[in-house]
Amino acid sequence: MFRIRPIYDTRLPIDCQAVAKAQDILRERFPLLAEEDVAQLPELLANPFLKQYRSILFVAEDGKGNVRGFALLCHFNDLHFCYLDFISVSLSHGGGGIGSALYERIREEARALGDMALFFECLPDDPALCRDPAVLRENVARLRFYERYGARPVVGTAYETPLDAGGDCPPYLVADPLGKPLKVSRSRLRRIVEAVLTRKYKGTCSPEYTRMVVESILDPYMRLREPRYVSGDEPAGASALPSKVSSDMRIGLVVNDRHDIHHVRERGYVEAPVRIDSIRKALDRTGLFEEVGVRHFPESHITAVHDKDYVAYLKTVCAKLPRDKSLYPYVFPIRNASRPPRELPVRAGYYCIDTFTPLNANAYAAAKRAVDCGLTAAELLLSGRRMAYALVRPPGHHAERKAFGGFCYFNTAAVAAHHLSRLGRVAVLDIDYHHGNGTQNIFYKRNDVLTVSIHGHPRFAYPYFSGFSEETGEGDGAGYNRNFPLLEKVEGHQYANVLLRALQCVREFDPTFLVVGLGLDPAKGDPTGTWSLAARDFAHNGRLIGRLGLHTLVVQEGGYRIRSLGVNARNFFVGLYEGMVETVRR
Repeated sequence: MFRIRPIYDTRLPIDCQAVAKAQDILRERFPLLAEEDVAQLPELLANPFLKQYRSILFVAEDGKGNVRGFALLCHFNDLHFCYLDFISVSLSHGGGGIGSALYERIREEARALGDMALFFECLPDDPALCRDPAVLRENVARLRFYERYGARPVVGTAYETPLDAGGDCPPYLVADPLGKPLKVSRSRLRRIVEAVLTRKYKGTCSPEYTRMVVESILDPYMRLREPRYVSGDEPAGASALPSKVSSDMRIGLVVNDRHDIHHVRERGYVEAPVRIDSIRKALDRTGLFEEVGVRHFPESHITAVHDKDYVAYLKTVCAKLPRDKSLYPYVFPIRNASRPPRELPVRAGYYCIDTFTPLNANAYAAAKRAVDCGLTAAELLLSGRRMAYALVRPPGHHAERKAFGGFCYFNTAAVAAHHLSRLGRVAVLDIDYHHGNGTQNIFYKRNDVLTVSIHGHPRFAYPYFSGFSEETGEGDGAGYNRNFPLLEKVEGHQYANVLLRALQCVREFDPTFLVVGLGLDPAKGDPTGTWSLAARDFAHNGRLIGRLGLHTLVVQEGGYRIRSLGVNARNFFVGLYEGMVETVRR
């Protein structure tokens, strides 16, 4: 088994390792290729302006992370075509349909980019152009393979003229129409050929050679060679019809499969299991997600951001509570916070910020499983996936280093952000209606994690004591916490204007990872909020966030109007996907 995934940049260690392995295959399979061209691969991915086209690397990896093959695609955005630079499999790990899968994925990407055709070079199957019988047989097999997809050599040009007189095996220029009718005018084909020879082969093809090839194109429209290996009744490219969204571009979905064990049945408690079901059903209709099972992680990930005594208290008191009993905090020892009450029920107020978040027998287990989901989703990013979503309850952004409240016990977003921060800077963007006081509290003195929150002003919105604009961080973290408290009444366009300011803070921080605390409670009619965002606003906001182009982890926070919860979530993720794809493929 193997997977194919795109690499658009080299920000992640796993991507750097994959690029290095692709370079090894280049050296192995193309020994005549100059070392400077091999060494240039990381820079090609990082700098789309280096050769005036965008390079995207696709790697085929087995379950152990071995790169078994790769393909390098060049996107000429100004001329709306793609050029397949290399496609190859490793001698030691190749075979098993890897070449076919890579080519089909390349075609899918070219279609998604909106390009009219995929061009590449292929050595000739004409004995007059290739004198070596063994090489000729390989060329025939290769052109037969491509012809199955409708890709054939362009005829009526001097493209296959050797650079040096008497040279052997000059390549054809091959065009794949990508399963669509193709009508390319002479002037456009000339511009395409000129772009390939001057950008891709800059310094190799002389101006005189380039001019000769370009001016040899005289037919009014591009012509492809008649099929030579595929019969007329065999549908070209039939095996390569794409799915709606390729697996490697789907959003990794991790659902808390034990969330419903935490069900507080008291009247008015809106943080109910139906929230997850409503969102999940709506997301199933998009085709954008690929669900991944939850992994177990040690408790040390939680105590990395939460006080150990606090974690131990939650674990102990929840284990001792009867299954049908909820414990609400009722004594708050704020006068001497350094000495917690001895009795466990009384001590709840020592660790809580409100009177409406209960402890019960399953609160610890459900919250711990939510953290496992967040860490599983974070690992998906570290494995190279662009987007992941931890669909969890209970939520977590109100949980501080040593306090729970606001329906939150452990701060899943903060645990995931800390985990990701080992491999790069992290920005946490909280777009819940309520201030993410817990996330702010945990990272307030750190400069490797930027925390940004858009929320209702604390003078009228929970948690009331946190989220003022002047709270900007302390010590090393000074300037790395940004709050955008808004008025009691906010429309979609007003929110989007503030979101643009928040996103500019993220851009200036230049993180490797983005963690989004997704609150759906800014929606019109939410019982815990006062704003009026509609489905189209969530789609727009998702699109703006996606356009950052960052490896993005979304963690579910609030949102309690069941009637609109699913449609708003679906619109947010459709927008996020569109914005992300638009950016990474640009």
